[in-house]
Amino acid sequence: MSPLEVPGAEPPGTAFPLQVSPKIPPALARLEELASDLWYSWHGPARALFARLNPGLWDSVGRSPRALLRRVDADALAAAVTDPDYQHALQHVLRAYDAYRAAPPPQDAALGTSDLVAYFCAEYGFHESLPLYSGGLGILAADHCKTASDLHLPFVAVGLLYRQGYFQQAIDSDGGQRAEYRESDFDDLPIEPVEGAGGELRVHLELPGRRLALRVWRARAGRIALLLLDTDVPENEERDRRITRRLYGGDRGTRIEQEMVLGIGGVRTLAALGLQPAAWHVNEGHAAFLLVERLRVLLQHGLEFDAALEACAANTVFTTHTPVPAGHDAFEDEMVQRYFADFCAGAGITPEQFAALGRDPHGPRFNMTALAVRGSRFQNGVSRIHGGVSARILAAHWPEVPPEENPVGYITNAVHVPTFLAPALARALEQTYGPQWSERVTEPAFWLRIAELPDELFVNVRRQLKVNLLYLLRHRLRLQFARNQESESHYDRLVRLADPEHPDVLTIGFGRRFAAYKRAMLLFEDPDRLKRILGDPHRPVLFLFAGKAHPDDTAAQDLMRQIAQCARMPEFEGRILLVEGYDLHLGRRLVAGVDVWLNNPIYPLEASGTSGMKAGINGTINLSVLDGWWAEGSTGDNGWAIKPASAALEQYRRDREEARTLYELLQDHVIPLYYDARGRHGYSPGWVALAKRSIASLLPKFNSNRMLREYVERFYAPAARQGRVYADNGYAVAREIAQWKARVRAAWHGVSLRRLDAPPKRLSFGAAMRVEIAARLNGIAPSDLVIEVVMRGAPDAPPQSHRLGCEGAESAAGEYRFGCELRPEICGQLEYRIRAYPAHARLTHPFELGLMRWL
Repeated sequence: MSPLEVPGAEPPGTAFPLQVSPKIPPALARLEELASDLWYSWHGPARALFARLNPGLWDSVGRSPRALLRRVDADALAAAVTDPDYQHALQHVLRAYDAYRAAPPPQDAALGTSDLVAYFCAEYGFHESLPLYSGGLGILAADHCKTASDLHLPFVAVGLLYRQGYFQQAIDSDGGQRAEYRESDFDDLPIEPVEGAGGELRVHLELPGRRLALRVWRARAGRIALLLLDTDVPENEERDRRITRRLYGGDRGTRIEQEMVLGIGGVRTLAALGLQPAAWHVNEGHAAFLLVERLRVLLQHGLEFDAALEACAANTVFTTHTPVPAGHDAFEDEMVQRYFADFCAGAGITPEQFAALGRDPHGPRFNMTALAVRGSRFQNGVSRIHGGVSARILAAHWPEVPPEENPVGYITNAVHVPTFLAPALARALEQTYGPQWSERVTEPAFWLRIAELPDELFVNVRRQLKVNLLYLLRHRLRLQFARNQESESHYDRLVRLADPEHPDVLTIGFGRRFAAYKRAMLLFEDPDRLKRILGDPHRPVLFLFAGKAHPDDTAAQDLMRQIAQCARMPEFEGRILLVEGYDLHLGRRLVAGVDVWLNNPIYPLEASGTSGMKAGINGTINLSVLDGWWAEGSTGDNGWAIKPASAALEQYRRDREEARTLYELLQDHVIPLYYDARGRHGYSPGWVALAKRSIASLLPKFNSNRMLREYVERFYAPAARQGRVYADNGYAVAREIAQWKARVRAAWHGVSLRRLDAPPKRLSFGAAMRVEIAARLNGIAPSDLVIEVVMRGAPDAPPQSHRLGCEGAESAAGEYRFGCELRPEICGQLEYRIRAYPAHARLTHPFELGLMRWL
């Protein structure tokens, strides 16, 4: 045998790579247009056009249309030209695409065409073919952009173009995660370099001792643009070319450099393109440096620092996405001073002013969340519970205001229905209700009609979704087992319940980022009880686990190993599967294909969560802790809820209590309902009814059309208006507000209240009580503050406020008299308090100063 015949031997000589791309026939020319618009990421028939050309190649190139067109065989293209079915499908997609692009905007839009919204985020998860995401934040950001396109919003998104993106995951036979990074070929991505004068546009940024060049790329996403910044250009030093190599990779120096590129570079990019946003959205603190660049520009135009800050904040929205400390970036003061010394000197910002912008109320470091809060006047969490938690976390920014009244509100997250509603279910809806169903996603009354969808049709769709999932699952597990050198017979034994030929096994999915607070191991709190629950051979249950742990989070990686160990226990073998490579493709199949979606975070650390929404709109039933979005989504008859144990308990006791609830729900409700009456119908009528209620109750409430409309009405439109008001007449209002706040803050320590009347203890309904206050204002004008009575009845009832009027000039004792006649509007045991706070008609939020004096 010659050396060339030895298995695995490499041929001699150097292998020179050569990519030979086909010529696209004229009849298929517009495929290149479709491949260059991320619209395909939410239009299934468009993706199907590319998959049909070569299904195997489609999968091997990560379902990237552009990559496929560069590699597909010319014969496949020639066959598509002469295939009438393919041509019919192509024309159908092109008509839909052209109609989408040409549709006129609504006449009653809250934002004018010049009210451009600039949206900044560190990651975007449009589709697996553009790997710029790690998890929920990026997928939500992409859904935000897609919906902005659907709603015709004047909108531009800004992010970073990562050469390697986030890591690809491999899992060994012991459950150990291996992070693999792969270089993206930018020619395969749906992006184009932005041209400037004389070639590709460059934007520049100053780093310590050097000047950084940024290349700008544009991705089209329907009607909106996504601008992406890239440092991997020849003009930069090698170390700087690596800045945008990995998402959330590198050391703290890389992280602050990435955030400077995103924030400062992003603002400079918009300016270079002549774009003038009316409202700015900082989506998580990573992008908060955009505020210091906007400050620099205003200072160079002659504004004083405080006035410039007011002008910037007036039209800035900040959304925080996590209560977990690791999600809030902070840098040592020395590092920040080193990176921004030249920036501040050139902008005319003193080191003390700059440090104060990001001063963490709870620690010594420069905190990006603190910077975002100080530089915005619209702040929100992403669910009702998270809004309250965030208001408490950030309360130190408004130290005298009760957390429930400070400026932090909430807009609950949602999902983009065209992206995450399974195509098979969408076709069934169109078959039953016509193509107009997609225009009624926010109408609860319409979705009650899902009960009319024939049970047999619904069951067949749900069965097909599970079959699709199981085929993908087995494919990935086969590759995983082969790489780990595990035997074929062992593979067959482990996947016996994941059988697409017999898809009636109750399948429960858990798919999300692995982190300690998400409690992936809660299911195994009592292995003996779980063994009894899963031990019935006539009612088998399969649990699927998928998710990534951050490469630096060793505790989360240990959780994956523990799940793998449990899966190998004889009593759980084949009933617990841990699958690698969690990405958007697998995620879409999981949420639509499993029967139950399990989520059991530690309350109240789940900011929102959206995977359960994606599951619910597809008829998958949620089994979740009442935290995040599910606390608003659960109606008691559309899934199962795990009530959080008392926060006063130690964590191990909370885990034990909530695990017991989980076991009881599985044993008493989930498993019996799934297998009920299957012998007579081939499915459980009760289960089908519950799945339909899941869709009817969740889809109209947790779709991103509702979410974006809330952002427009509550934040974007008011921010655009406020920005114009503050900027008019040479920023006159910004200057006025800055000076007024300085005066009030300087005098506030001397404000005091005392009561003049004798408080009554009893009052007949309808009778009036007189409230009189003497207020020492320390030079503040009576018109510059509000004194009010805040009256409460039941603990959960909203308070009623009654303002006191100023009833005369300042007395010789330096006090003003305030008073009012008060008639309580309810009976019962009431309590009331009296407070004062600064007031100005041009404030964005009445309590934005954080000053309040209580009697």
